[in-house]
Amino acid sequence: MKLFVKKILLADGWAKDQTITIEQGIITDIIAGNVSGAEQVKGVVIPGMVNCHSHAFQRAFAGFSEQGSEGKDSFWTWRNIMYKFLGQLSAEDAQVIASQLYIEMLKMGYTRVAEFHYLHHDIDGNNHTELSAMAQAIFAAAKHSGIGLTLLPVLYRFSGFGPQAATDGQKRFINSVEQFNDLVTECFNLANLQANCNVGIAPHSLRAVDKSSLLTAVEHVRSLDAQAPIHIHIAEQQKEVDDCLAHYGQRPVQWLLDNADLDKHWCLIHATHIDEKERQGIVASEAIAGICPTTEANLGDGIFPTDEFLAENGTFAIGSDSHISVNPIEELRWLEYAQRLSKQQRALLASSEQKSVGLNLWQKAAAGGAQSTNSNTGALAVGKQADLLVLDNSQLRLFAHDDKHLLDSVIFASQQNLIEDVMVNGHWVIRDGEHALEEVSADRFAKLLARISA
Repeated sequence: MKLFVKKILLADGWAKDQTITIEQGIITDIIAGNVSGAEQVKGVVIPGMVNCHSHAFQRAFAGFSEQGSEGKDSFWTWRNIMYKFLGQLSAEDAQVIASQLYIEMLKMGYTRVAEFHYLHHDIDGNNHTELSAMAQAIFAAAKHSGIGLTLLPVLYRFSGFGPQAATDGQKRFINSVEQFNDLVTECFNLANLQANCNVGIAPHSLRAVDKSSLLTAVEHVRSLDAQAPIHIHIAEQQKEVDDCLAHYGQRPVQWLLDNADLDKHWCLIHATHIDEKERQGIVASEAIAGICPTTEANLGDGIFPTDEFLAENGTFAIGSDSHISVNPIEELRWLEYAQRLSKQQRALLASSEQKSVGLNLWQKAAAGGAQSTNSNTGALAVGKQADLLVLDNSQLRLFAHDDKHLLDSVIFASQQNLIEDVMVNGHWVIRDGEHALEEVSADRFAKLLARISA
């Protein structure tokens, strides 16, 4: 396949009038000029975005927890409502929800998702006949939608530091370490049967795993893939920090830095409440900060110190987490806006090398997302996977759209979806803003919502 593009954001910057050759999903050549027989791409092309943090089943929960309780709502009360909600979901339901979500992600510009998957067992908390039944639902949803998938089975052992026994609401999450490692092996086998998939692990949080189970799970996944992604919720809420200090005598990120061999394949999800030493430790370890601005705002988590983190050359990725929003543009907009509100300044997340906040954020988030999933994505260059977005020129022309302003307009000025076409691994999955299965998927999802909310 050959594509002729009038304007494209390559790994080394904007370029005009380029022909891209794609073979077996990989960009094998990029040359100037219009090669005979190349497909003419109608709009501006940019790299697809990676979603570093997703709980797919929570897409069906969006909108169910906004009733309020006289100022007493918190992350912890939200979590209890969520537990009651997920008690209704079967493996078939999980596939319906994930399929709808992944189509929505593709339409908004996410071309790969890291699925932080902790809904393992049946409604009663018992093992399915196949331990990986719920994971199979996620694989099937990714295949049907066409999105790239990094599956992260979650190790969940306890309800809190101590360790405290799991609650009834957590019964669908819990595995022994031995059973969890068996699940991870099954998931590796499943990924080998499907294109554009890989597997890592996600120790849920320091409150849900102890040191022994954490290190045992890491050792097992590293025996299967030395570069497997490892993601963990950490320091999301101040209560978690306080509880960790009470139990371990250390803050969560500092404990992790001191007790686990962090490297560039670790992704610390949220890491909201960190001090200067912890922030610098993340940077030194080359781990990624997985920031989810819309969910962190919705849950009242707090604001990650992005400005200082980037100034120290930290690597970040973005995720939609609870899917209160499924839009990478909104995540990046709020990533910047949260810094502006807390610092009372503007255009904070630019750099001396890249003055455009929008361009700087898109490129850094895409590259960090690729690192967080150990995927050959995140930029458009020879040897990279062909994951790309085509932006609608008819809408772009209504905003500042020269090279230095184009991504700023996309992120900060436009309110409509500018994405016209989406390619994943060399295959068009969105054309003219539509997915081939979107109507069928939406109908199935709507019927599911009607049933579970009755």
